Amino acid sequence: MGLWQINADTLAGSRFVVSELAEAVASLKALHTRKATDPGARAWLDAHLPAYRRRTAADPITALIVRCALDTTWNPDYLTPTPTGEGEAGFAEELAAVRATAPDTARADLAVSVGGPLPAALHRDDLAARTADLLAWVWTETVLPYWPRRRRVIEADIVARTAQLSHSGWAAALDDLRPGMRWLGDGRLRINRFDYPPREVADARLMFVPVTPSTGWVSWDSAGRRFAVVYPCSGTLADSAPQPVPDPLGRLLGPGRAAVLVLLDTPKSTTHLVALTGQGLGSVGRHLKVLLDARLIDRRRAGRSVLYYRTSAAEALLAAQRE
Repeated sequence: MGLWQINADTLAGSRFVVSELAEAVASLKALHTRKATDPGARAWLDAHLPAYRRRTAADPITALIVRCALDTTWNPDYLTPTPTGEGEAGFAEELAAVRATAPDTARADLAVSVGGPLPAALHRDDLAARTADLLAWVWTETVLPYWPRRRRVIEADIVARTAQLSHSGWAAALDDLRPGMRWLGDGRLRINRFDYPPREVADARLMFVPVTPSTGWVSWDSAGRRFAVVYPCSGTLADSAPQPVPDPLGRLLGPGRAAVLVLLDTPKSTTHLVALTGQGLGSVGRHLKVLLDARLIDRRRAGRSVLYYRTSAAEALLAAQRE
């Protein structure tokens, strides 16, 4: 199995990171595999898959690069550079690392993914540039129009993971991060079930990078002592219908305030609550203040957003409605 041996200092200094490039790579994977795990992902695929097919059909060399890169169990390293973790880099800055890959390195990375010699058509020097051009297209055409909502989903996941970490510790937080990952104790993190040699992750920067498509991978920069685990968010905030407000709860809190409380089963921003409830910004703000004062919800900053989530007192109140 793939094992990372992590010391206490590295784990204590680990952090969650938002990566626009990781979101674009995950979206490229979804377009290539044509897999959707929920209605929201299916609607996105239906909207963008025809254009993606036209884009790759018009560029058979790039289409071959994608097949060699993604029809395997190991991503080429140049496609998934490890975030720096030093502030939040924008998409253009992250993409520059892909584009700057040396031709020999890009060919070698793809050969590792293929597990053998590259097709003759890929014995060329523009593999990284073509990959970067495709990622730029995926970002601009299929991700950027949805990025504000996707970012809220990612930030909400980070808040939820952080809360789980504070309540249950690293073992519970890591076991639930992505399929095949499990904390084995004694500093051992199983990152997947593949038979890869153990890797020492000591005195290093460890990052956890959520993406909204249902995929994930690991990457590292040994020279810079940086390691990253890219994982799928636990849920998309607006893809499922909100739960109905129990009538007794509506009478107790008022229907508008109760609706806000019910929606906070996952962390959400004020803007998101306005969109879901149809209530005005002022009304939602007043409801949130009352719920905060009553200690039924709490809040936490995630990037540029403030996300609200239910406290244990609110969970007990809602559980009583189901009894």
